Amino acid sequence: MPENSPANLADWLTYLEALHPKTIELGLERVNAVKTALQLTPSFPVILVGGTNGKGSTCAYLEAMLAAAGYRVGLYTSPHLLRYNERVRIDHRIADDAALCTAFSAVETARGAVSLSYFEFGTLAAMWLFARAEVDVAVLEVGLGGRLDAVNVFDPECSIVTSVDIDHTEYLGDTREKIGFEKAGIFRAGRPAICGDEQPPQSLLQHASDIGADLRVIGVAFSAVPEASGWHYNGQHEFRDLPHPAMTGRYQFNNAACAIAALETLGERLPVTEAAIRHGLQTACAVGRFQILPGQPEVILDVAHNPHAAAALAANLKARPSQGKTLVLMAMLADKDINGVVQAMQHEVDEWLLASLDVPRGATAQVLHEVLRKAGISVPITCSDNVEQGWRLACERARENDRICVFGSFYTVAQVLQLTGR
Repeated sequence: MPENSPANLADWLTYLEALHPKTIELGLERVNAVKTALQLTPSFPVILVGGTNGKGSTCAYLEAMLAAAGYRVGLYTSPHLLRYNERVRIDHRIADDAALCTAFSAVETARGAVSLSYFEFGTLAAMWLFARAEVDVAVLEVGLGGRLDAVNVFDPECSIVTSVDIDHTEYLGDTREKIGFEKAGIFRAGRPAICGDEQPPQSLLQHASDIGADLRVIGVAFSAVPEASGWHYNGQHEFRDLPHPAMTGRYQFNNAACAIAALETLGERLPVTEAAIRHGLQTACAVGRFQILPGQPEVILDVAHNPHAAAALAANLKARPSQGKTLVLMAMLADKDINGVVQAMQHEVDEWLLASLDVPRGATAQVLHEVLRKAGISVPITCSDNVEQGWRLACERARENDRICVFGSFYTVAQVLQLTGR
């Protein structure tokens, strides 16, 4: 315990940020040791959700469907947008400051001399709260990769990999095959392993086979078939004319189907009715996933920050054309594939508003501008010193029938959410 124990949540978070020499350190030995000291052996089933994109949405569907079925759900996600508390939800309620401080104190006492990263500390604290609250089921979102991510110290009843694409190459490798192996690390022998990628890397398929996981791949073991007025799910059960997911986008059908496929495998322990599935589809919400704010001009917020997610965002924009222009406010981290993102988005943008991101690893507007210049972008481009300045400029430029799309990072969306008071 620090000499002067943190007095509030803000102080705790400052302490946690300084506690470990590395922001990210993959590996399970340290977190496993503290898990044992905390006697964290959950009696409730755990669902792990990993993947390059789609994790947050899939977690939201699982939470909504299970809650509609009457279960007390613990949900742990990351990163947060506005407040750390968003990462931990119990029974649809965000954990309050006092609960998080108590949990942090328990982890701090248990860890002794073991050093934990910010994410590892938070993961153990969340599960400690879930155990104290006696939840019926916990849904844990993988922070990075899977095999060596902190949530993987917990033994899942079912694991989901939503998609596999290129991101976090400095930690996971620079090919889909390398990344697929890391993602597949959350699978378990003899346990259901759901894959929402229609063309999974061979490494994922091979690892699932090697350990004897019960692999179920979308398009083979289950499927989502969208139609104009609804969609059909085919898996262990067939659900016809399901309502469109509340979250917009073609890829949301796959995310929702992954959630349903996972729940089907847990049917004996956690039965969920079709009515609960339907309710969950209509109520699930993950902030910043093609989130459309009411009013004119239309504002769309999306945390897309890699080429795979940017291609999905571009497809969504194309599928609902604007009567006017599409103005894009983009701010990104410098270590992301900025060129790949620009290439994916360029045909859906009438005007680029680039902003410097004032966070560690943030790219300047000038760096973004150079990428656009090299890509041969010919539509208007304006640079701003920060996201707030870029947002004000977008609001000044946009006419009533135009739309503003804000994307590029969780940080970018979070800042605009604060500016709009959402």
